[in-house]
This record gives sequence, C-alpha cells and structure tokens, in this order.
Amino acid sequence: MELSAVLVYVMIGATAVAFGVFVFLLFPARREAATTDVVEEHPTLGAVQQGSISASLISAAPSGYIAWIEKQLVYAGRPAGWSVNGIVVWKIVLAIVGVLFALLIVLNGGFQGWMVLVVIATPVLLFFLPDVLIHGRAHDRQEAIKLSLPDLLDQMTIAVEAGLGFDAAMAKAARNGKGPLAEEMIRVLQDMSIGRTRRDSFMELERRTSVEDLRRFIRAVIQADQYGVSIGDVLRVQSAEMRLKRKQRAEEQAMKVSVKILFPLVFCLLPVLFIVLLTPAAINMMSSFGGGIGAP
Repeated sequence: MELSAVLVYVMIGATAVAFGVFVFLLFPARREAATTDVVEEHPTLGAVQQGSISASLISAAPSGYIAWIEKQLVYAGRPAGWSVNGIVVWKIVLAIVGVLFALLIVLNGGFQGWMVLVVIATPVLLFFLPDVLIHGRAHDRQEAIKLSLPDLLDQMTIAVEAGLGFDAAMAKAARNGKGPLAEEMIRVLQDMSIGRTRRDSFMELERRTSVEDLRRFIRAVIQADQYGVSIGDVLRVQSAEMRLKRKQRAEEQAMKVSVKILFPLVFCLLPVLFIVLLTPAAINMMSSFGGGIGAP
C-alpha cells in the first residue's frame, strides 16, 4: 500500500474520531444544567435556545474562552451579525472545511513533503480565523477611541467653560463627533436618560472599553461627582494630559521608525544595491583577468 493511501486512511479515521467526539460533546448527560449555567453566567447569550447546537457548543467550550469572546465582542461594539454562538459555530464549520480541503489536496495531488504542513496548518488556521477577525475589529475600535479622546475632551472643556453643564457639553461633543467614541458617549447619555445614575453609566462605559486613558478620565469624573470637585477643572486637566500623551505616543512611534526600517533595509534594499553596484565591477575584473567573458 502506498504511503499516500495510508495517510488518507489515517486522516479519514482521525476525522471520524473528531466527529465522534463532537457528537459526544453535543449530547452529554449534563446538557441542560450546563447550558443553563453558561446562559446565566453570560446574560448576552440569552438569544441562544436551550438544547440548540449553539448552546451545546458553548456549554462544551471552556468558560474562560467564552468570556474572552464576549469581551472582544463588547470591545468591538457588538457588530451586527456577530455573536458568541455564531463565532463558536463558525469555528467548528471552518475546521471541518479545513479537514475536507486537506483531504481533497492529498487525494488529488498524491503525497508530498509540503502537504504535511498544509494538512496540519489549514484546519488550525481556519479554526482560529474567527478569533483573529473579532480581535482585530476590537483592537481597531479601541485604537479609534484612543485617538479621538483628546479632541472630544477639548470640545467638552470649551463647552463647559462657555457655560454649559457637563451633560449638555458631553451631548454637544457627541453630536458633533464621529466614530466609536461619540457612539459610546451617546450611549452613556441614553443610559442616564432612562434613570441610571452618572456613576453607573460611566462604570458601564468603563466595562465596554480597554483604553486606559478613557478609564482614567471616567474615574476622574466619578471622583469629581462624588467629592464635589469642579468638573471644569477636571476636564481642563484631563484634556491637557490627553494632548500630552498623544504627543508622547507620536514621538515614540517616530523613534521606532529607525528600528523598524532596519530589517527591510538590510534584507531587501542592500542586496539589490550591492548587485547593481558590484556586478559591473565583477564583470570588468573577470574580463581583465580571464581574457574576457566568452573568449575562446
């Protein structure tokens, strides 16, 4: 029996075992209790139906991993079409597609050395693809919040010094702004409009963000509201601090450019430059000492 055929049979057997484990996880004896615990632990999973495949997968997955996905969804602003159960289901589907794709490559192309890497890497990469996508969206959104925070604080400071209250200044800055930070401020105003206190609304905003500058501003606002400190002074200090931090981050990124450009310069530009400069000299030397290239 050829080695490629043996590999195909081994992969088919591994796939069958994986499906068996998958079915076992779908129908454990503790199904109902486990699913109920997961839904109670993560209230946003209430849309997952008891006994459904999505709830089964979530109950079988580690609770820490489900909490990580939930946090990334919160940081990403809960984009439409993204949910914890949807991500878990897509991970399983993509992993199965990766296994089938690897089998198809082996069956059509025979066994070659590079196929071992493809067979192993394809299901793994497809399995973690949803995690990479949601983490990327969360990171981009939090970076946008970090970049727009100094400008929003400047607008709020100007509005407060012009005579507006803190809530009116925040509403004006949120209406004039764009991006995720303006959306978060509008959500804070909506929370306060339905009866929640300013402290609770800002604490909820702190839970929805991973930007340390915004969290520092939230804690300063909560302390000012608690101890009766002038909100105008707090905004003025926070605005100046955020502008200074943004300037320092820009200077830090500028200092890193010389280090980041070193590797492309050494491995991409310098070899080509040496070829262009040294090739004519090498040809002339060969012509001088060898009697000319191609001479009889």
